[in-house]
Amino acid sequence: MTLNKATRVLVTLLASLALLWTSGQAVADDPSTAATTLTYDVSGAEEFVDAVHAGAAIWNESVVNVQLEPAGAGESANIEIVADDGWPRALMTSLGNGIVWFGRQAVDEGYDTTRIASHELGHILGLPDIKPGPCSSLMSGSTAGVGCTNPYPNAEEAGAVEDAFGGALDAPAAPVLYRD
Repeated sequence: MTLNKATRVLVTLLASLALLWTSGQAVADDPSTAATTLTYDVSGAEEFVDAVHAGAAIWNESVVNVQLEPAGAGESANIEIVADDGWPRALMTSLGNGIVWFGRQAVDEGYDTTRIASHELGHILGLPDIKPGPCSSLMSGSTAGVGCTNPYPNAEEAGAVEDAFGGALDAPAAPVLYRD
């Protein structure tokens, strides 16, 4: 059977598209390109559960190499969230693992709970404080002032987390205690 030139071009084009589509599928299914999933435990977060979920959702919107999910009942979590009466702080035991103390002192002084949650989770994701800093920098923490309610990492902060979880950077030395 002889195919005319137009039919050969069409067959070649379809074969090329099929090859590209299956190549894309192989990459998408490659576990080495999958995001790292970290779980967090809010069983000790008390009145801050909603703020922690909101902070995790903000990170999930902002980066692709790591995603934060609530731990299931009885499941061991990478990140433990604990409410206390002190100032917010985080202990990163290793990249993506640690404890966040959601301190009521900052909330009582008027700081935004979602910004606090996003900021402290940023420490567990490997980011240091940037002080002093503007409100546009999530990791500026309290130095941005009580009126700052921005809970989103800026491009540089999100990029650093992407690099850390994408394998482009060495993990920060751990453990590290961040006292905001």
